[in-house]
Amino acid sequence: MSGGANIVIYLLVFACAFLLMQLVIGASRQSARKVKLANVRLKLLARGENPAHALQALKRSRGLDETNKMAKLLKWLNTLVVHSGLHIGAYGVYMAMSVCAFVTAITVFWFSRNFLLFGMGFLIGFALPVGIIIIIAKLRRKKAISQLPDALDVIVRSLRAGHPVPVAIDLVAREMPDPIGTEFGMAGDEITYGTELGTAIQRLSDRVGHVDFDMLAATIRLQSRTGGNLAELLANNAHMVREQQKMRLKIKAASSEGRMSALILNIVPILLFAAINILSPEFYGDTWGDPIIKKGLIAAVIWMILGNLVIRKMINFRI
Repeated sequence: MSGGANIVIYLLVFACAFLLMQLVIGASRQSARKVKLANVRLKLLARGENPAHALQALKRSRGLDETNKMAKLLKWLNTLVVHSGLHIGAYGVYMAMSVCAFVTAITVFWFSRNFLLFGMGFLIGFALPVGIIIIIAKLRRKKAISQLPDALDVIVRSLRAGHPVPVAIDLVAREMPDPIGTEFGMAGDEITYGTELGTAIQRLSDRVGHVDFDMLAATIRLQSRTGGNLAELLANNAHMVREQQKMRLKIKAASSEGRMSALILNIVPILLFAAINILSPEFYGDTWGDPIIKKGLIAAVIWMILGNLVIRKMINFRI
């Protein structure tokens, strides 16, 4: 291998090690800060003291600081981090993307010695943390949706018992586990320090990112403008959310056959191809170099992608 390639490898290894060290140090500091904030907030709430500073620090750790220019520049990515609930700050995701991109690119280049694959590895590594955050956000959103009817029931019972709205929301924050406990806790703190109820719930909905929470925020805004029994409206909202959850489960059961068919159609050709190459490596012989075989494999992949798109269209229902 030439001297120029060695220099490139050494520089990339150094950059990767440096970014990895920065990520580890930043993650350790952020983890310690997260534990400290959680403990301080619980102590402040137990003593009834002012939790405003803890609320602002929690917002910054979630990337919710309005003065963050990078968050304004990449609003979609920042919103995704907020939905995931990860306490990685405003710039942690960019550091993770950079480290993952360098590690993946160097690993691919080390085994292939191909600069084209190096570039592809860099792009894949750069996008990998985003895919992981999307999965985490989806799981967190799903858990929050399942907790929402119970949280609304707690608020309804508290309101019917004569408690004010901030006390009812604080009861959810103390009794419900994450993620909905933390989200209602932040909303309760905002209400305590001057934010209107509708605005605080709308911010909660923005942090979760689901239509059921948007409906809750719309219900509360409508009640604040027109009046009415808030407890009754929230009880109806909880009933509606439960019915929607039942409908989603019915749709999932009805589409299970199509999803299983898609899974089988995707996995069986891959398993068959791998089994033939392991059990009988000489089966294909010299046909690998034939241009027709390469074109046929490309066509097969394209047809599999089209088949997946068609099946997805058939089983993807919206409520």
